[in-house]
Amino acid sequence: MKVYRLVRKKYALPLSGKGAALKGGRWNSPGTELIYTAANRSLAMAEVAVHLSLATIPDDYVMMELDIPNGVSARKLKRKELPSNWNVFPYPNSTQKIGDAFVLQNKCCILIVPFAVTRGDYNILINPRHKDFKHIKVTDMYKFPFDRRIFRQL
Repeated sequence: MKVYRLVRKKYALPLSGKGAALKGGRWNSPGTELIYTAANRSLAMAEVAVHLSLATIPDDYVMMELDIPNGVSARKLKRKELPSNWNVFPYPNSTQKIGDAFVLQNKCCILIVPFAVTRGDYNILINPRHKDFKHIKVTDMYKFPFDRRIFRQL
């Protein structure tokens, strides 16, 4: 499976989950290391773009392509397994607890979760502490300038 990650260049490597652990996110509490990726480039961009405005677009983003080989342990969450408010912002503690438990239990390397911005799409979360993590490789990384048309001026 190929997955994508859009990140500022200085935080791209090594893959660690330490950035997510600093402040936490929808699927992890502060202190829990988790790597957020998306099923395609557009989703990776949308995940970042929802937090930016035209005035705050950094010019140092890179798109990372990662290969997750067949056989890497994975679990896909169904919407019915999630709390009713799983996709609100700010994100609820209940979704953070799901991701924290995923990392703590360490049964799978990959957790596939619904994408909060568009229905029917998925984020792929990677547990960097799982034994299968060593099989995941960065296959490409390239500069990713945002198209300024995405952001409207107010």
